[in-house]
Amino acid sequence: MELNEVAHFTNDVAGMSRFYRQLLDTEPIAESPGMTIFAVGRSRILIHRTYVPADGELSPEDHIAFAVPDLDAACRRLTQQALTVEIPPNDYDWGRAAYLRDPDGHLIELSQSIGNPE
Repeated sequence: MELNEVAHFTNDVAGMSRFYRQLLDTEPIAESPGMTIFAVGRSRILIHRTYVPADGELSPEDHIAFAVPDLDAACRRLTQQALTVEIPPNDYDWGRAAYLRDPDGHLIELSQSIGNPE
């Protein structure tokens, strides 16, 4: 497992983006009015506009994401170890992902790119 992303959802994408530009002393690798992405080594910091989720859409929660070579196998292993995968593996626009929570309720994403199980 490798730390892939730290995601922050906010009503002030511009302000958060300015903060991370100053903190990291770098420009984003991608930017739009509702989103900014910074590269930090091999990981990413995603700043995303908060939204009201539609039915079936993921809620806009801050989370960390880990890349795994085989998402289905990782979820099977975690389930066998008595961890609960809250949202099972699913294909999204950005790739294949599953979600669980740590003991304090923080959202954790496990991700695997579609067609690229590194």
